Amino acid sequence: MKKIVLSTLALALSFGIYAQTIVEAAVSNEDFSTLVTALKAADLVGALSGEGPFTVFAPNNTAFSKIDSETLGSLLQPENVKALSNILTYHVVSGKLMASDVVKALEMGDGKAEVTALNGQVLTVMSSYGKIYLKDMKGNMSEIIATDVEGSNGVIHVISSVVMPN
Repeated sequence: MKKIVLSTLALALSFGIYAQTIVEAAVSNEDFSTLVTALKAADLVGALSGEGPFTVFAPNNTAFSKIDSETLGSLLQPENVKALSNILTYHVVSGKLMASDVVKALEMGDGKAEVTALNGQVLTVMSSYGKIYLKDMKGNMSEIIATDVEGSNGVIHVISSVVMPN
């Protein structure tokens, strides 16, 4: 009987976690507080809470700390919502790309694959020395440091730096 109760509890918890949208998953993790603040400032919470599916390459707080604090503060101002939205939608791809999907694409593409972000610009996914990186339109690299944080409407992969569109 004890095993049945524990199994049921584990199953309920796993469904409870998976039932979260990717935005709710980000909100529930302190390491994404800057990202959540930015999503709210850009008025993207509703869109990314939608049906999806989405793949979000989510910068954690450490990634955002690499941006000059004055620049980041400026981006969060209402008059810069368009620029902030452009940056944030550059971190989102339509569809649900699990880490295994990315690895397959890299194998087929000889270590490189391109994905089109919601803002219409391209990100290059690259494999180098056993690690996987995103290369933005300006040539900057961001390591994918955690993968496959699933939500009901997509998946989050954590990245080490904010990628910047043109």
